[in-house]
Amino acid sequence: MAVSKKAAKQSAPAKAVAGKAASASSAPVKSTAKKTSASGTPAKAPAKKTSASSAPAKATARKPTPATPTPAKKSAPAKKAAPAAVTPAKATPSKAAPTKITPAKPPRNESHTALVRRARRINRELGEVYPYAHPELDFENPFQLVVATVLSAQTTDLRVNQTTPALFGKYPTPEDLAAANPEEVEEILRPTGFFRAKTKSVIGLSKALRDDFGGEVPGRLEDLVKLPGVGRKTAFVVLGNAFGRPGITVDTHFQRLVRRWQWTDATEPDKIEAAIGGLFPKSEWTMLSHHVIFHGRRICHARKPACGACPIAPLCPAYGEGETDPEKAQKLLKYEKGGFPGQRLNPPQSYLDAGGIPAPPLGAPAPGAVVPGASAPGAPVPASAGPAPGSPAREAG
Repeated sequence: MAVSKKAAKQSAPAKAVAGKAASASSAPVKSTAKKTSASGTPAKAPAKKTSASSAPAKATARKPTPATPTPAKKSAPAKKAAPAAVTPAKATPSKAAPTKITPAKPPRNESHTALVRRARRINRELGEVYPYAHPELDFENPFQLVVATVLSAQTTDLRVNQTTPALFGKYPTPEDLAAANPEEVEEILRPTGFFRAKTKSVIGLSKALRDDFGGEVPGRLEDLVKLPGVGRKTAFVVLGNAFGRPGITVDTHFQRLVRRWQWTDATEPDKIEAAIGGLFPKSEWTMLSHHVIFHGRRICHARKPACGACPIAPLCPAYGEGETDPEKAQKLLKYEKGGFPGQRLNPPQSYLDAGGIPAPPLGAPAPGAVVPGASAPGAPVPASAGPAPGSPAREAG
């Protein structure tokens, strides 16, 4: 019995320990909660510890939150780098002018639609520069125009305009010129060059007009090209300017410029005419010819274009072939763009209103005029003269 009591006494603490262990292991949270609620101040320490122990858990839970802004911080330099990439482009204003001109070069595979748009834009710009563009041969009727156009071959319109007053003063009608003495006509036409061949042509076409057309210039292309010395170019000049019928005048200036602008690579006049005619409405053909020829004579010269003074330089694929310095290019300008007389002795009023100066008659330069350059080949007097003192020419267009 004593042994059993001792065993019971020994087992009692064991059970107590086991009970305490069981209660401690099974409800630690409750005991903590009870201590927190019961003990007051001391219980707050474990509560703080619990919150402290849970704080790291929250901190670990919040770690992804700073992790997400971390890429944002890395993306911030990318945003700063973006302006840095734009800054060089903005910081190169010197390249702005070339880049404005370089894109004018058409691609090799330029579509027909793109070519049409580019060509028409150039023509619109030329129309603003030369709103007064006109035929630069003096004439009063279709007969004078067809004769003057034949005489303009291998010479300037200025030289023709200085010569025809004497011719038409002596032979005003086709009948008069058809019956003229060839030697007398040759003497009048001598300043135009190739005067013998030209005399034969103008007398021959006058006879054809007298015999075949009743002394009247025909208004059809197929009839005009039958006249001696009259080709398609001359016929279109007459049709467009004397009869108001659209036509493209493919002279040397026109051929040169449309090839420079890469409107066509054709070299034969009839093929150039067909190619350019397909880029513009028929109603614009005549004025298109005037715009291109005006520009070719005044700025876009054959040997040394005045690129630095060209108003359509940003649109020109051939920019840079000539003088690009503005001051040097200004000295290359001819006629009213450079302050010199034009080619007509009797220009239209719109030309005069725009600041144009009439050309001087043959052998009679403007009083007090200063001749700026060499005259036309074979000319007895300067081909163009500067404006008279007191009448400064303002640049038109």
